[in-house]
Amino acid sequence: MNDNTTKLGDFGFAGDDHVVPFEVEGLDVRGRAVQVGAMLDQILERHEYPEPVSRLLAEVVVLTVLLGSSLKFDGKFIVQTRSDGPVDMLVADFSTPGSVRAYARFDEARLAEAVEQGATSPEALLGAGVLALTIDQGPYMQRYQGIVQLDGSTLEDVARSYFRQSEQIPTEVRLGVARMVVPGESGGGRWRAGGLLIQFLPSAPERARMSDLPGGDGDDENEGNGHPEDNAWQEALALLNTVEIDELLDPTVGAERLLYRLFHEQGVRVYEGVNVIDNCSCSREKIKSILDGFTAEEIKESTEDGVIRVNCEFCSKEYLFDPREFEEEQNSGGSADS
Repeated sequence: MNDNTTKLGDFGFAGDDHVVPFEVEGLDVRGRAVQVGAMLDQILERHEYPEPVSRLLAEVVVLTVLLGSSLKFDGKFIVQTRSDGPVDMLVADFSTPGSVRAYARFDEARLAEAVEQGATSPEALLGAGVLALTIDQGPYMQRYQGIVQLDGSTLEDVARSYFRQSEQIPTEVRLGVARMVVPGESGGGRWRAGGLLIQFLPSAPERARMSDLPGGDGDDENEGNGHPEDNAWQEALALLNTVEIDELLDPTVGAERLLYRLFHEQGVRVYEGVNVIDNCSCSREKIKSILDGFTAEEIKESTEDGVIRVNCEFCSKEYLFDPREFEEEQNSGGSADS
C-alpha cells in the first residue's frame, strides 16, 4: 500500500520555476525564495547572449521574479537598467500571475574588450546609470516608479537601496547564477539561478524604522542595516549571510530545505506560491496598434522589400505586415482606436 502523505520531517519540493513565500514569525521576517531552471534557460538560449551578458540578465530575472511575485493585483513589475557600460540596457518584467520575459542590449566591441581585460563583474559591465523599478497596474491606473543609481554597486546592493529609499522596509537579497553541465548532454550546460529575499515586518511600526538616508541628520555607523538595535533583524541577517551560492542553485537542496536549514530553530512556515513561466506578451494586434499610429512617411520608411518586419526584442518572434493595410486605413480616416 502506497502512502503519499507527508510525514513530520519530510519536505515537499516546489521545484524549479516556482516562488516559495515564507514567514519566520519568531524573527518578524517574511520573504520569498526561488530557483529558476528551464524558464531562465529558454530566455537566455533564445538570444544566444555571450556568457557575461547572460549571467547579468539572469540576476535581473531572479530579482524581478522575487519582487514581482509580491504583487497582490493584476499588473506588471518591470526592472530596467540604463547605463554607460558595455551592457547599456537590461529589461525584465513579471506579469501576474507568473509570466516572465527579458532581454539585454550590449555593445559587442566594448564587451569583447571588457572580457579581454577581465572586467566582467556586474558593476563593470553596467557602469554608471540608473535602475528603474516600475509597477504598472494597467492603462487606467497611474504607474509607480522608483529610481536607484547604478554607481558601481552590485544588483543586490541596488535592491537594498531601492527598499531603503522607496519602501522604508529593512530588506536583504541574495542572488546566485551558474551554468551547470548536465551529465550526458553536449553543449555548454544549462542556466540556473536562485534568489532569496527577506524583509523585517514586525507588528510594531517603530521596530521597522529604517536608518536615516545618507546625508540625513540621523546618519550613524550602522546605516544600511535597517534598525541596528533590533536583535531579531540582526539575527535574520546573520543567518542569511551563511547561505552559499551553491545552495541557492542546487536542485537537490530546493527552496524549502534551504529555508528549513536557515530558520528551523525559529520556526519557518512556507505558503503556496506561484509558478513562473517564459511567456512573452507580444501579439500581432498590439504591434499593429502601434503601427496604426505611424504617419504615411513613417510607414514608408518602415517598409522593406514590400513588407514591414517587426521583431519582438523579448521573444525574437517576427511579425510581417502589408503596408497597404495602413495606407487604406489612413485614406479612409480609420485608426486602431476608432
